Amino acid sequence: MTYDFSQTNQALLENLRSHFGGKVQQAALELGDVQLEVADTDLLEVMKELRDLPQFSFSLCVDVCGVDYLGYGQAEWSGDKSTSGFSRASAKQNLTTVSEDQKMQPRRFAVVYHLLSVELNHRLRVKTFPVDIDLPVVPSMHDIWPGVNWFEREVYDMYGIRFDGHPDLRRILTDYGFEGHPFRKDFPLSGYVEMVYDETEKRVKYQPVDVETRVLVPRTIRERSKRPASPAVVDEAQAAQETPAT
Repeated sequence: MTYDFSQTNQALLENLRSHFGGKVQQAALELGDVQLEVADTDLLEVMKELRDLPQFSFSLCVDVCGVDYLGYGQAEWSGDKSTSGFSRASAKQNLTTVSEDQKMQPRRFAVVYHLLSVELNHRLRVKTFPVDIDLPVVPSMHDIWPGVNWFEREVYDMYGIRFDGHPDLRRILTDYGFEGHPFRKDFPLSGYVEMVYDETEKRVKYQPVDVETRVLVPRTIRERSKRPASPAVVDEAQAAQETPAT
């Protein structure tokens, strides 16, 4: 038995629109969930009300994630479609060489919060876009939901989005001294440095990455031939099975 959330979501959506009014830039049903878009300047106030008001009661922030919309809507691979279900990759658009103007496009970065009301059994997705692209900053939700501590650290580490008011904003997944933010679209897939063991110095150290760039095309795997083995091969196999062990 599956529960139909459509009526619950519609009621929640109307309630959110009625209560917040102009504080919400957008409110709609997206991918089966209610989604709000809130300006970063209003985010803290809206989130407190979503937690505290009994008609919402979002007691849990289940997840916080970042998004980089650089090149959004553009196909990464271009080429003629093949009959095998894959597209032949003939030219890849390299987002690591985009211009500075493209990197500073408005609404490039977003922070997405996934909220859950255990009491009322409904979910909400809240999205905000930092205004400053060069140094993206949004308020931390740590004082509202302390469990977001590591979520926000991960977003900072991977995307470089800072959370104002976070008690311990430092990297959580990358190494000490790591430069850059790996989930940004203009960060190269191979990275900038690699870790190697130096036999001379007898220690691990970093060096510039040395990876040859290749375009990979999916290989077609054909079924093995079902042609029966020749009589000579069959006779040899039977003789080997009938030979007693010494």
